[in-house]
Amino acid sequence: MTTNIETLNSLSSAQKRHLLKQLLSEKSDYMSPSKNPSQWGNEKFLDDAEAAGFLLGDGIPVMDGMSGSRIKRDGREMINLSGINFLGLQQEEQFVEIFCKNTRQYGLATGGSRLTQGVSRPHLLLEQKMNEIWQKDYTLTFGTGALANIGFINAMTSSFGFDATVTIDNQDVVFVLDRDCHWSLWNPLANRKLGSQVFAFKHNDPSSLEQVLKKIKSSRVIVVFETVYSSDGSVAPVGELIEICERYGALSYVDDANGFMIYGTPNRPFYQEYKALRRATFIMVSFSKAVGIEGGAISGPKEFVKSFEILSGTSLFTATMQPPTAATNLEIIQHLEKNPKIMDDYLKRCLQLRETLINLGFHLNDVPSYITSIIIGQDEVAEQVRRDLLDMGYCIPIFRYPAVERGKALIRLMINNKHTDEDINLFVEALKKTREHYQF
Repeated sequence: MTTNIETLNSLSSAQKRHLLKQLLSEKSDYMSPSKNPSQWGNEKFLDDAEAAGFLLGDGIPVMDGMSGSRIKRDGREMINLSGINFLGLQQEEQFVEIFCKNTRQYGLATGGSRLTQGVSRPHLLLEQKMNEIWQKDYTLTFGTGALANIGFINAMTSSFGFDATVTIDNQDVVFVLDRDCHWSLWNPLANRKLGSQVFAFKHNDPSSLEQVLKKIKSSRVIVVFETVYSSDGSVAPVGELIEICERYGALSYVDDANGFMIYGTPNRPFYQEYKALRRATFIMVSFSKAVGIEGGAISGPKEFVKSFEILSGTSLFTATMQPPTAATNLEIIQHLEKNPKIMDDYLKRCLQLRETLINLGFHLNDVPSYITSIIIGQDEVAEQVRRDLLDMGYCIPIFRYPAVERGKALIRLMINNKHTDEDINLFVEALKKTREHYQF
């Protein structure tokens, strides 16, 4: 359909609207980028990723039912070693009922920002509990741990003003991160200059952190690291890193997403590493691992964390976790506090699996945490191992580039507490078969 300016000008408003509808209905080339997808590159990216084995040709599998020690994918029941809610408490009837009860009372959603309509009581109670655990002044909950991390970086790099008199400017803040920190901590800093606004120190290396801090002239520095790293299961020397932060006057932000409610008591591994954690300026946790539900939280000084409700963006401009989720998180935290044997027994099972694999000659991560990483090496081999184990009925997580360095692919295992001994023994036998074939 074509027309000219003279004809267009002669049309009435109603005729112009009719013409516009006709143009839209025809889905002209200039209105529809799908007519020429090659100019965007997405189709080629997906085709190349599939050909290289990064993506499955038949798309993402569909799960029916709960994610737990077993899952049903595309109608087939499998042993699940990919889930991160490894205690399986989210499947237990008492906690499902707590969730349902709070849904009936508080509804399925928050319905808006806490700044516009107020904070839901389940969120407030969960935040008060986090203050108690970490001995901090203020806690703010988020929809996920990743949103908490992104929100923290947003807030601590923000330049904002309600008007000329109510302003804040954090553009000169310098960040120093462990080089192995999670994507949600590195990505928000992508536009800041490496070597002047952002620095990295060697993974879990206090001397490297100190060398970096010695070079920085700014008086406003934030050091960021994790407690337990998900790819290699390593545990940070928390006390040493915080001591260096204190010596150089730097704030410390510690991501405890993978260690919360797991480590920290005297009878469990890494107690010495965890003793100093409460001294960190800020502590972030995720509720998706040991607790097994969803959501995240940052605890710290009130003058900072309260401002994150505005400055983080991930609190003000998006919803937090559902109220029944917050209520169930609190119930499970209290349940784990009252029943420490649940975690104690789980950690023993993890160490038993590790010992079995070492005795069989598998190459594992160095640190004996609850995360067991089986080193494979080549990315292509790791992908084939994943597919072979899938054929045998085991859903496993492969970490390959960009999750880890190229050529250092691995199987990242967090066994589920509801796996039977037979489940684990049969899985080990399946691992032995794949190793014999691929020699990893």
